[in-house]
Amino acid sequence: MRRLWKLEKAYMKEILEEFPEPRPASTTLATLLKRMIDKGFVGYSQHGSNREYYPLVPKNQYFSNHIHALVKEFFNDSASQFASFFASETELSVRDLEELKKIVDNRLKDSQKK
Repeated sequence: MRRLWKLEKAYMKEILEEFPEPRPASTTLATLLKRMIDKGFVGYSQHGSNREYYPLVPKNQYFSNHIHALVKEFFNDSASQFASFFASETELSVRDLEELKKIVDNRLKDSQKK
C-alpha cells in the first residue's frame, strides 16, 4: 500500500520497480493486489490486458482498520489492554510516554467539549 500511495496510480511493473532488490515475484505481487482488491483497499482500471492500480482508501483509514482488527483479535477488543501492552512491552522513553499522555489528554478534552 505504501508504494501505491506514493505512486497514486501504477501498473504492476511500476509497483515492482518500487521494491528494493531482490524484488518479489510478479505472481506474489499479483496475489497481494488481488487480496487488496477483494478487501476493498485497491481498485484498478483495465487498459487492454493491463491493469492500472490505485488506492481506494487513504493511509489513515487503512491503518485505523488494521489497528482496530489488531485490538479486537489480540487484545479481546480492549483498547486499555492494548495501551497497557504498548506502554509496558515496547521500549518507549519517558518522553514518548509523556507525549502519548498529552495526546490522550487532549483527545479527552476535545470529547468533553462535544
